Amino acid sequence: MGGDGAGLNATQDEIIEEFTGLDDWMDRYQLLIDLGNEQEPLDERYKTESNLIDGCQSRVWLQADYEDGRIRFTAESDALIVKGIVSLLIRVLSGHTPQEILNADLYFIDRIGLKEHLSPTRSNGLLAMVKQMRMYALAFSKKS
Repeated sequence: MGGDGAGLNATQDEIIEEFTGLDDWMDRYQLLIDLGNEQEPLDERYKTESNLIDGCQSRVWLQADYEDGRIRFTAESDALIVKGIVSLLIRVLSGHTPQEILNADLYFIDRIGLKEHLSPTRSNGLLAMVKQMRMYALAFSKKS
């Protein structure tokens, strides 16, 4: 098998290192905001109702494109911290095959303490984003 989940986990380990290097949660929030700001803006034509993720308090648009057996995700949110969280998910999952995405154990979320430090609504939003990415992966895996 080609790029099984190894690359995916290497990326998660990088993220864990970046975050655990910061002791203070204010610094971690700042890192999330910076990551959100660095993200390429989403093309306006993708900001459609159908790309909006249900279950997020802030608005999050997620676009998935399938090329050469891999899924590329792009996204945008009108909330900075949420945008940062999305950018982490994209960094881990984008460019992988549907099967790798479906099999991925996203342990970095717990390891960097995202769940416990996010408000319940943001935490639900995070789960909704992951679910949506997996749904795209499932849909594309049936096509291939």
